Amino acid sequence: MRIITLTTDFGIEDPFVAVMKGVIYTITSEARVIDISHNIPPGNIVVGAFFVDYASKFFPRDTIHVVVVDPGVGGERRPIMVSARGQYFIGPDNGIFTPLYTGGESVYHLTSTWYFRTPVSNTFHGRDIFAPVAAHLSTGLSPDFFGERIEDYKKIPLPTPKKLDDGTIEGEIIHVDRFGNLITNISHELLDGTEYEIEINGKVIDGIKKTYGSVPPGEPLALIDSFDMLEIAINRGSAARAFGVKPRTPVRVRRKS
Repeated sequence: MRIITLTTDFGIEDPFVAVMKGVIYTITSEARVIDISHNIPPGNIVVGAFFVDYASKFFPRDTIHVVVVDPGVGGERRPIMVSARGQYFIGPDNGIFTPLYTGGESVYHLTSTWYFRTPVSNTFHGRDIFAPVAAHLSTGLSPDFFGERIEDYKKIPLPTPKKLDDGTIEGEIIHVDRFGNLITNISHELLDGTEYEIEINGKVIDGIKKTYGSVPPGEPLALIDSFDMLEIAINRGSAARAFGVKPRTPVRVRRKS
């Protein structure tokens, strides 16, 4: 049985995630379901794309990722399945799978209603389309059973850092984790080992450390985190509160003179 993962903005207070799992287990009681996250900020397609792009790299071939961050549910956007990186991704055609579109992917418009739960709700395609399709796919069916290939799938512009002629990197905060750490869109690959200073909201952090404990408790720092991205943190504190920032806040990384 292929592994099924779930990523949504549903939270865990309501029964929506459990209902999706119930649909999957009703179709195949041998399913293996893993939660990636259900705390994507509501409707935030960019963060959903970031999470799935990162997490999927740690799952085996043929894993099925169900991603429901879907502010356009019930509208004209299509339900799709993407075959990429040797895995499958099921969700809305709203651009959330943009990081996967690097060439060589196959994208299917889900039109084979036999695999849907009926009747299909206008507001809960996670339950009625995406979860049942994932369950049937997990039994070993080919993607071709679920619809026809399409070429006009939606891509969205993702926040990309800029590197200026003087070596300065201009990026932004893309996610605030539950500890208040600020994850930027500046990857470690853009940093060449030079000594840097990081500016955020008018404040400057000196250098890039290796661990949170590299500074005393309550002090700010920057480091390369487990996402391999530049992160701004407070040792044993919340950088989001300390700096008064949120996603989309600009970050500048300058070489030290």
